Amino acid sequence: MSTSTTAVGPAGADNTFAGSNRTLTGLVLAVLTFWLFAQSALNIGPVMATDAGLPQPTMNTAISLAALFAGMFVVVAGGFADRMGRMKFLYIGLVINIVGALLVGGASGGLAAPMMLGGRALQGLSAAFIMPTSLALVKTYWIGADRQRAVSMWSIGTFGGSGLAAIVGGFLTGTAVGWRGLFVLSAIVSILAMWLIRPIPESKPAADLARKLDIPGIASFLVALLTAQIIATQGSLLGWSSPVVLALAVVFVISLIIFFRVESGNNNAFIDFRLFRSRSFSGAVLANFLMNSCIGVMTVALWMLQFAGGLSPTSAGYATLGYAVCVIAFIRVGEKLLQKMGPRKPMAFGAATMFAAIVLLGFTNLYATAYIVLAAIGFSLFGLGLAFFATPATDTALSSLPEEYAGSGAGLFKMASSLGAAFGLAGSTSIFTALQDNGVPWLAEVIDFIGRQDNVALREAGMVGIAFNAVLALIALVAILVIVPPQKRPADTMVIEPYPEKGSVSR
Repeated sequence: MSTSTTAVGPAGADNTFAGSNRTLTGLVLAVLTFWLFAQSALNIGPVMATDAGLPQPTMNTAISLAALFAGMFVVVAGGFADRMGRMKFLYIGLVINIVGALLVGGASGGLAAPMMLGGRALQGLSAAFIMPTSLALVKTYWIGADRQRAVSMWSIGTFGGSGLAAIVGGFLTGTAVGWRGLFVLSAIVSILAMWLIRPIPESKPAADLARKLDIPGIASFLVALLTAQIIATQGSLLGWSSPVVLALAVVFVISLIIFFRVESGNNNAFIDFRLFRSRSFSGAVLANFLMNSCIGVMTVALWMLQFAGGLSPTSAGYATLGYAVCVIAFIRVGEKLLQKMGPRKPMAFGAATMFAAIVLLGFTNLYATAYIVLAAIGFSLFGLGLAFFATPATDTALSSLPEEYAGSGAGLFKMASSLGAAFGLAGSTSIFTALQDNGVPWLAEVIDFIGRQDNVALREAGMVGIAFNAVLALIALVAILVIVPPQKRPADTMVIEPYPEKGSVSR
């Protein structure tokens, strides 16, 4: 950690420090430890299971644990970082990733299962520490156009990293590095990130020092989030009307009610609902949730390429290359559009582009060759839409947050990403699974499914599953146009005054 002496201002940060290319590189490498390295397990999971001697169901559980722990703890970690120090929590997150990555990479023999499961859980917990703190530090130490550039680079680390994870993981697994070396490399990147971020001073907002720990709010929030995640990811497997899912739904509703009652009017709340009074923040969070919900279209389209198009998983994965390329190549275009037009237009343009991409992916009634071409174009447009959306949405959310809530607010923004992806994926795959055997008979009466006729039911299921994502993209577009302020000005930052003490009389 940095040993330099800093003058801490009223906001709990060094008012003289400005972020540099070195420190920004360190923050980007920090988020890559999850989005590029940890997420590569989504593609190379079967290879990892075979080599480590694990049953595939155990490996599937291990894969899902990372996203589960990241989604559960990202807001909690961001709130604690606001109180205890963002740099401290960022360092802790990187150390946790080193331990988790080495556990995953070393999983073998009789301890393979606990090492793999524990390592993946730690990788998710690491992401929960890294994502909100790194975003809060970007808000604190980069200003104006520099912040927007920093947000673009940070977004390349998240969206670009996730787009390249399958390709990089698959490639390195086939080389001398191997899948185990991939996770060792993740630990090395964590160490490099820790060295690069050393010059960043601690950021610990003084306004949070007097706040008490909100244990009831945190506990009820975690229970609600855990049950929601299990329902979203396991509902189709367990059966949506099964006693287990229905019981989880009841627990979710009860814990959510408790959470809202505990947090309302509570000066110690780790999630202050008054943040959502800002149209900029609430619009950015809602749009982020909806845009990430559309990620389910990629899974359904990949299934179409494999099951109906006859491609191997590797060949189908190459069709998504345009997604990562467009995110990385055009994300700074979204930044320039933000600076020129304000946030609403580029966010709306991103949602509209994503809608067009999903429409192209929905033409499952065509010949396989034609669909493969359209899918490659659609995946590229999907990445382009995210590139236009990412920086304006993230910068708008950050700019509207009071400094003392930057960590928890950034956690909320990233939790919207995780929950959106989980629910969108669950909805898309559930629709496809429910319809793949019998299809949608009336659909073939209005749309001509050309080519092979033995897989029409499968293609009908794919079309409906993809159409679900198109509806989500349209809702996102409407939400952006209605909620996000149109002005070419900084976001409307909330100033949060303490609630009146209980028993006092407001005048």
